[in-house]
Amino acid sequence: MLQPNLKQELEQLQGIYDLITEFLVKYSFQLIGAILIFLAGLWVANKVAKIVAKQFKKHEIDITLSNFITNLVKISIIVMVAIIALGKVGISVTPMVAAIGAASLGAGLALQGMLSNYAAGITIIVTRPFIVGNTISVQGVTGVVKDIHLGLTLLTNEEGEVISIPNKHIVGEIIHNSHANKLVENHFNIQYSMDPNHAIDVIRTVFNNPQEATVTNPQIGINGFNHSGIEIGVRYWVPTEQYYQSKFHINLALHRALTDAKIDIACPIREVHVQTVEHGKN
Repeated sequence: MLQPNLKQELEQLQGIYDLITEFLVKYSFQLIGAILIFLAGLWVANKVAKIVAKQFKKHEIDITLSNFITNLVKISIIVMVAIIALGKVGISVTPMVAAIGAASLGAGLALQGMLSNYAAGITIIVTRPFIVGNTISVQGVTGVVKDIHLGLTLLTNEEGEVISIPNKHIVGEIIHNSHANKLVENHFNIQYSMDPNHAIDVIRTVFNNPQEATVTNPQIGINGFNHSGIEIGVRYWVPTEQYYQSKFHINLALHRALTDAKIDIACPIREVHVQTVEHGKN
């Protein structure tokens, strides 16, 4: 004779078996149809995604944007097919859609900053204010664009540091794009007794040196006049990755050339007058 607990467990198993059997008999065709619909939907999603990716590649659209839109199209098709398949089985999707909508609203509020970064990233990729390899200055930061993601842009500087800037802090801001180079500006004073034309010619010889081939578009001239002397301005472009190295090297070469040419670099002179006041004796 079976024990009461064992008998109860067997009855529960029998009930589950009868329920599964009834479900399969009643919904077997619907279940098979739902599975076939879902599999067909997966096939269509992959095909459409490949077609979209091929079109983006054909029109040379940025790979980051291409991957994002391709995955978005694929996921959208799969979600729609899954809803159709669930409806085929008899599962109502209305409460599920409402729940997804509410969850999406909450997630959107919680991830507002992240979504704004993604929207800004799409704007950057589509409008192309800069591309990988350009030198940009934004939000007080300057560097070479290493990579552009949907959420952030990566810059690198001469020290090898990687700077991450959220894209929402780039879109809408003033961007300085100097492409692969960066501007070096320098100025110094020579005494009024010196010939500025001679000083400018001496400086030009430094930039005409074949060893300075990386320096482009040098501009040399009188920048102004002040109490210390004639201010000579020097501007030139160098590769961003060699900015400080080139600047220091050029400064040393300029100092040597001016010294060899006997051109005196002026320094501020202050005159101090000491006045002696004699106090009367009591």
